[in-house]
Amino acid sequence: MKILVLQGSPNANGSTARLVAEFSRGAKEAGHTADIVDVAALNISPCTGCIACGYGGPCAQSDDFDELREQILSSNMLVFATPLYYYGMTAQLKTVIDRFCAANPDITGKHFKSALLTVAWNADSWTFDALEAHYNTLVRYLSMQDCGRVLGRGCGTPATTARSPYMREAYELGRSLR
Repeated sequence: MKILVLQGSPNANGSTARLVAEFSRGAKEAGHTADIVDVAALNISPCTGCIACGYGGPCAQSDDFDELREQILSSNMLVFATPLYYYGMTAQLKTVIDRFCAANPDITGKHFKSALLTVAWNADSWTFDALEAHYNTLVRYLSMQDCGRVLGRGCGTPATTARSPYMREAYELGRSLR
């Protein structure tokens, strides 16, 4: 299976990157490919809602999403990786997802597998409620199959994350994919 990880953290060496590395290691050991795209490093403008794409593309804007769209559509699985920022995904990842608008029929028609990898400083039981609700809605709307999620509570620093059980969870999730 060809997996594309959309890493939405603006901190390229942070806790999210650690989870992504372990997930990718597990996926590769299971025989899959796992490409990681640092979406925070891309030049992608927000969707303007102009609907020139007709919800099927091409987008009226020309930026790094043009190439990313091709990477997405050539994959079988999308992994959304993000630290929790004010109880949601990062703006960088949300901007990419908003641009899915110009590829809706292509994305929904592929019936991607998907997963969520996330970390947060907060360790309360409700920490990820809003993010999970958003992710669940995306999975449903885009006709994806959720393969799992790693919700890294209390992962305030990369060192804390490295010592957490979430590293193993991310690895096991990648390794379990069929």
